[in-house]
Amino acid sequence: MSFGFTTLLAFVVAIGVLVSVHEFGHYWVARRLGFKVLRFSIGFGKPILRRVGGDPDQIEYVLAAIPLGGYVRLLDEREGPLPPGEEHRAFNRRPPLSRILVLLAGPCANFLFAIAAYWILFMYGIPGLKPVIGVVAVGSYAAAADLRPDDELLRVAGRPTPTRQAAVLGILEEVVDSGRVPLSVRGRDGGERELEIVVPAGERRALTEPGILLRGLGLSFWFPPQPVVVGLLTSGDPAELAGIALGDRIVEVEGRPVADFPAFVAAIRARPGITTQLTGLRSGSRLSFTLVPKLVVEDGKSIGQIGLGVDARAMTAFPESMQTVERHGVFAAFAPAVRETWEKSALTVRFLWHMVTGRVSTKNISGPINIAQYAGLTASEGFDYYLGFLALVSISLAVLNLLPIPVLDGGQIMYQLVEMAKGGPLPMQVQVLGQKLGIALLVLLMGFAFYNDITRLLG
Repeated sequence: MSFGFTTLLAFVVAIGVLVSVHEFGHYWVARRLGFKVLRFSIGFGKPILRRVGGDPDQIEYVLAAIPLGGYVRLLDEREGPLPPGEEHRAFNRRPPLSRILVLLAGPCANFLFAIAAYWILFMYGIPGLKPVIGVVAVGSYAAAADLRPDDELLRVAGRPTPTRQAAVLGILEEVVDSGRVPLSVRGRDGGERELEIVVPAGERRALTEPGILLRGLGLSFWFPPQPVVVGLLTSGDPAELAGIALGDRIVEVEGRPVADFPAFVAAIRARPGITTQLTGLRSGSRLSFTLVPKLVVEDGKSIGQIGLGVDARAMTAFPESMQTVERHGVFAAFAPAVRETWEKSALTVRFLWHMVTGRVSTKNISGPINIAQYAGLTASEGFDYYLGFLALVSISLAVLNLLPIPVLDGGQIMYQLVEMAKGGPLPMQVQVLGQKLGIALLVLLMGFAFYNDITRLLG
């Protein structure tokens, strides 16, 4: 994935929409409960657009230069003297329960946005692919469990898996929780079987790294034949240096026919540093290319790479028998939308906790770069994919803001609960110290997220 205008625009729109939703939650509840709102800002830094409301409060509505957040500023005695007659509207003078409601309103608005987004998607129809197994690697965990090519995954730990996404999430949960993955499958003969993939404790965390799960278990889903038609060449890598051109079709490796792209990849990966002969077709003519796949270490193993990608347009379409669409009427779509939001929220919380305890790889933490890339990718796929992306990020934003870190909504809620318990606010020096520690923690977390993003970019 790369950056471009579409990626940047999709990212800015996503952040703008989700931050606006979040801050509007704070704003709406604060006004309903009698708090005085001073400013509603989307973005930080120097204002680009500014408007003062016509109501008696004369609220400032601001669009600022840095589109990576926003805030609602409330009247607060801790920030300066209170205007006469407005003391009862200051944040710190309001009852703790009212403050908690205002603080909860932002994350709740993000959850409501996700429900609304999924509601639309379930009415529109959410497409998916059936979880039919394509390849099972010899000697793998999947092979040891007697999983076979053409098996369709029906259930994981008793939960239905109508799509590949549902199957992957179910498998991931069970790997993290216990390392035992109970599967109900239907074979090519139509018969159903019960089997279980078992992963040793020492191997589970490695499987949670991005893109590793299925490969680490030794399985892949079925894909239609994908001819090796060159659609991407990495500058300076063996494929380009050998004279391979965009549009060429590779048909043989060392004189052996390659039926599709996975077979081609397997053949190249098996020859790191070994001189290799490829046969290709260009405008009907056969050509020969000699190259040496460069040695790359992946998951502790030496593999070969040549810097070649296929043209997705040459891929055979999935047959209708492999496709599925979940669609509901206007009213019937609401319940699955709520369920989807709840399940995604619960999964996010669980995985955050598992990261803290070391059971899930911290490489799953993504920063703005990775989020922007996926924003651009989903936007290019269509409105339904982009809306699903917005729903997922909205859930993540809500959960993140509920963490008990002082500078976030969850940390401020914690302050209010302590005040309710002890009958008075925490000393100001304690609150200031908490804010500093919270900022330091967020800076550390953001730095780690950027590190992960850069690592992914560099491959």
